[in-house]
Amino acid sequence: MTDQLTSPPILLVAGHWLGAWAWDDVLAHLSPDARVTAVTLPGLDAGDPERATRTLDDQALAIRDALESLGASTDGPAIVVAHSGANGPVSIVLDRHPELVRRVIWVDSGPMASGSAFAPELPDTVAELPLPPFDVLSQQASLDGVDAEHLDRFRARAVPQPAPVLREQVVLTDDARHAVPTTLVCCSISGEQVMAMARGGHPMFAEVSRLQQVDVVDLPTGHWPMWSTARELAEVIETEAARAH
Repeated sequence: MTDQLTSPPILLVAGHWLGAWAWDDVLAHLSPDARVTAVTLPGLDAGDPERATRTLDDQALAIRDALESLGASTDGPAIVVAHSGANGPVSIVLDRHPELVRRVIWVDSGPMASGSAFAPELPDTVAELPLPPFDVLSQQASLDGVDAEHLDRFRARAVPQPAPVLREQVVLTDDARHAVPTTLVCCSISGEQVMAMARGGHPMFAEVSRLQQVDVVDLPTGHWPMWSTARELAEVIETEAARAH
């Protein structure tokens, strides 16, 4: 490992229903020399009485603030690790502040395209989206490798996703985001499949085809590798951070 003063800081951002706690197993396997922190996005703090009204912009601002707290700057940009539904606010941060990100690591995720939204047809009457039953969730995202203990923790600690975050379109204007070096950590879908869909114009991966530098790492498991393959994911993060340095 590079030493603490020169290695890039690392910010971990989890997806829907999750807070910073979701990264605990990964943090346990990262080098003690790493400058790393996990963030709980606005709307996913169970103690926030206004959490259901939080927006994508609130989340993007929180990520920017977390990067600045880590010491990220134009001279010393950070590694951002984004899992799943964190791709909305992280895509906005890459658009607004590409100079603060040395490399983005998408974990079973990828950049969103301008004008897209996670659930644009979600009715206005819906204020939040709770974690669904696991038999329903598993039809949308693979739970492979997640043991009963982690499922119990997921159920106990999950916070309903704020509806504004799900309905809002991601608005992106700066093509400089495409120049940020990118790693796709492909878990529930192989890297070969992801790149084929990107080349074919699949809307979920349309932005990938516009990136200037993309590295693909296959980590075959389910959609929550921070629990199913925590050690291996930590190794990937450290490898990609060292490459960026």
